[in-house]
Amino acid sequence: MHQFIPSFVTRDAIGFHAMQVHSVLRDMGLRSEFYVRDASAERQHLVRPYESYRSRPGEWLLYQASTGSVMGEWLLGRPEPKLVNYHNVTPASFFEAWEPWLCDEVSEGRRQIEKLASVTTHAIAVSRYNQAELTAAGYRSTSVAPLMLDLGDFEHEADRPTLEWMRRASERGGANFVFVGRIVPNKAQHDLIKALVAYRRLYDPEARLYLVGGGASPAYQNALKRFAGALGLRGAVDFAGSVSDAERSAYYRGADAFVCLSDHEGFGGPLLEAMHAGVPVVAYGSSAIPETVGDAALVLADKHPAVVAAALWKVVSDQDLRQRLVEAGRRRLAQFSLERTRAAFRAAMEQALAAGATAGASR
Repeated sequence: MHQFIPSFVTRDAIGFHAMQVHSVLRDMGLRSEFYVRDASAERQHLVRPYESYRSRPGEWLLYQASTGSVMGEWLLGRPEPKLVNYHNVTPASFFEAWEPWLCDEVSEGRRQIEKLASVTTHAIAVSRYNQAELTAAGYRSTSVAPLMLDLGDFEHEADRPTLEWMRRASERGGANFVFVGRIVPNKAQHDLIKALVAYRRLYDPEARLYLVGGGASPAYQNALKRFAGALGLRGAVDFAGSVSDAERSAYYRGADAFVCLSDHEGFGGPLLEAMHAGVPVVAYGSSAIPETVGDAALVLADKHPAVVAAALWKVVSDQDLRQRLVEAGRRRLAQFSLERTRAAFRAAMEQALAAGATAGASR
């Protein structure tokens, strides 16, 4: 059971997931190699170019699908039994106004997912939300196994300069709100800025927002900075960019709340990171977010700035609510322990192999 991964990089949730898949497959007695289009330097010793693959009897191909790729088209022409591990592909509509060139890539990714349905034995989704998309695309055999994350990997000693800087800001007054995620339109950082304006006007004129994550859409990021400046928030919105693990830990530890207003998430790893750090979570209930957070967040059906601001004020000012959310977060994290998620993936693989055996017997 060989894995095919368009981009295999370090410090990436899908990359870590693929490493865990590799371990589960080996534990099941299956020989498994990584075939990639590109890989970071740290992964090079583990991988082979996907074009170098040569089929042998009894081999299956497992595609880690998260975007459009020439690898997807290549897999369509392969005769081997195929599985898809679906992480979701962001709809092109989010990028049309900002990065038209990205529209082609993600649109192709969605088309490839639909095309692969007819030649895929089984598909494993990392959320029920993703599973529903697979069913709509025509996949006949599917299962759900959450993203495999090592929650212990969230534990890093906080970067002291960053943490001290945030603490000094807190001492001057005002709450610290944090969001972690790439700066792209579907993450809706513009709505976070709107919510901050409402919060500062209604409750706390010194509140701050820290946006942690690298930019994948320069046009959108530049517009966000202009937007924040036009609203008089230049000192109140911090574009932290891509940060080290220690710096990210500091942002979590210095936060009064983690707020996510994303319009599209196939899973939402940073939500779990925030829970692990003991930060109460406020989130807009879109896409896969409700099933990821369960009862461990204040989930909003409406992200009007005043609604978000009121929710944040409740979390900041109500200590009993804060404590309940933190405790619920710890309980929720137990559902995503590596032991549990590995077991879920193994069960999904056993279902996939059984589906393949049934399909083979019927031919």
